[in-house]
Amino acid sequence: MSEAVLRKPAVLASVWGGRKARPDGDRSAIARTVIACLCVALVATVIFSLAFGASDASVVSVIKSLISGTDGTESALSVRDRIIIHDIRLPRVILGALIGASLAVSGAVMQGLFRNPLADPGIVGVSAGAGLGAVSIIVLGGTVLAPLLALFGLYALPLAAFFGALVFTVILYRVATRRGQTSIATMLLAGIALGAMATAYMGVLIYVADDKQLRDLTFWSLGSLAGANWVKILASGPLIALALVISPFLARGLNGLALGEASANHLGIPVQRFKRIAIVTVAAATGASVAVSGGIGFIGVVVPHLLRLVIGPDHRYLLPAAALLGASLLLIADAVSRTIVAPSELPIGIVTAAVGAPFFLWILLRRRGILDL
Repeated sequence: MSEAVLRKPAVLASVWGGRKARPDGDRSAIARTVIACLCVALVATVIFSLAFGASDASVVSVIKSLISGTDGTESALSVRDRIIIHDIRLPRVILGALIGASLAVSGAVMQGLFRNPLADPGIVGVSAGAGLGAVSIIVLGGTVLAPLLALFGLYALPLAAFFGALVFTVILYRVATRRGQTSIATMLLAGIALGAMATAYMGVLIYVADDKQLRDLTFWSLGSLAGANWVKILASGPLIALALVISPFLARGLNGLALGEASANHLGIPVQRFKRIAIVTVAAATGASVAVSGGIGFIGVVVPHLLRLVIGPDHRYLLPAAALLGASLLLIADAVSRTIVAPSELPIGIVTAAVGAPFFLWILLRRRGILDL
């Protein structure tokens, strides 16, 4: 058999019993392996987070407790430890995993939508818009926005944050995109301007806030999971879960946009409708996350970029992998925040910024020959 024949995929498929030949550069096998490993890592991280803390509950006792449920008569945990695990740590771990997954997926979707690896809800002002909506409810919920609070109840905070994130995302896209092409420099500058504008408005609201609201806003602005409870999960969980369920269906459109809007149209992708769906999905995930956790940055830029280096840019694998890795990394950051200054607790936003900011600078340095900043 000649060498020229062996190079043809169809001939190779017949030689190997009809198995479809894998083109050069295909990382689908690696991606599936990475996703499987990330699933195992997330399970291990969840168990570690549940068993890690001031309580001396072991990993084995935590697993037995979770399997037996809260009403089991024979439990490996004491009543005190059971309360700590089920009422304090478990909602914190669930909320942390949801927020980490949503921020990472939001970053991956934004990077695919803008077609550059620097887009991130925290960097380009989307999180600031969500924060402005949340602060408005916190400060004005008893006065001007009282009807909104009465109408939506515990959902008023995530919905206000969602609306703020949506408005800022639409403004950012309109400013940074022209004729289907997004300017990275314009996007970053627009993000800085939007963030500064949101900070100014939040400053006005903070100025009129009372002492209790000021304390809440101070810790909220730094990002924390300390106040996690089942009520917050009920308030923000549905929006985050809906965004995470929708995100895999965006993979085909994001892959098509990577070739350009004209090529995506030729592939049968309704580009304008797809953009609207993607923007609303990012706004929902970011808004609901920021509403209950405050400002947690850099998860959305670090996680997708790391995964692209390993599994490539195919969003069919990138989006689920980003959700798994984002959840694991945020739970690890939360564990660090609980112990680095124990018995006090360091805001988790400080931990993610301390690691994410140098990584973001590294991305900029890698692209120094491409960017004209």
